[in-house]
Amino acid sequence: MLELLSTIDLSPLSLSLKTGILATVLTFFAGAGAARYVMKLSHGAKSMIDGILTLPLVLPPTVAGFFLLLVFSLRRPFGAFLFEHYDFKMVQTWPGCVMAAFVISFPLMYRNARAAFEQVDVTMIHAGRTLGLSERKIFWKIVVPIAAPGLASGTVLAFARAIGEYGATIMLAGNILGKTRTISVAIATEVAAGNWKTAGFWVWVIVILSFFMVALINLLSGKGGRKNSGWR
Repeated sequence: MLELLSTIDLSPLSLSLKTGILATVLTFFAGAGAARYVMKLSHGAKSMIDGILTLPLVLPPTVAGFFLLLVFSLRRPFGAFLFEHYDFKMVQTWPGCVMAAFVISFPLMYRNARAAFEQVDVTMIHAGRTLGLSERKIFWKIVVPIAAPGLASGTVLAFARAIGEYGATIMLAGNILGKTRTISVAIATEVAAGNWKTAGFWVWVIVILSFFMVALINLLSGKGGRKNSGWR
């Protein structure tokens, strides 16, 4: 094992963790904000916007990556504008990894946040309004603390999805060692090259990370403890 470790470039691990952390931070605020906004819409508008926001969850990641390429490619107006005026590009760069992970993990955070918000007792919100609290203070001081377990589970699930993203990442960011090669991309690359031991190493890394993410979700949701179980 030590001999194998000495021959492996560990940059995919650091890239995956950095990508997952940043994408999850963005996803948390975007997902919670979107859930709060959608809940205020009428039934028809809510159904339509909800479908759009959830779409990356049901589409193949390569399709999401294709749409991201259409937006951020240097041959497209928006991508060319960003590069010409701000010297910024998504294609074949680490920000592209973050964007791909964000888009794919966003629906998980959004759905969990919305479900958590919908379970908040509306009388608590009315009580806050009676006390003269603004809608923003009600959201952050009443709604968010009550919905915290669901928000935490959504955050962990989004992080787990972000560090394991492959399809959209390979489409938008590519496969550049030390720059855009995440763990999932490294696995596919090593298998294609016939390096089964190296691929197996990265498989075990992602399996262990995923296991801890699932265990953490169970702890945060309270489903892992005997106290909350109906079985005796």
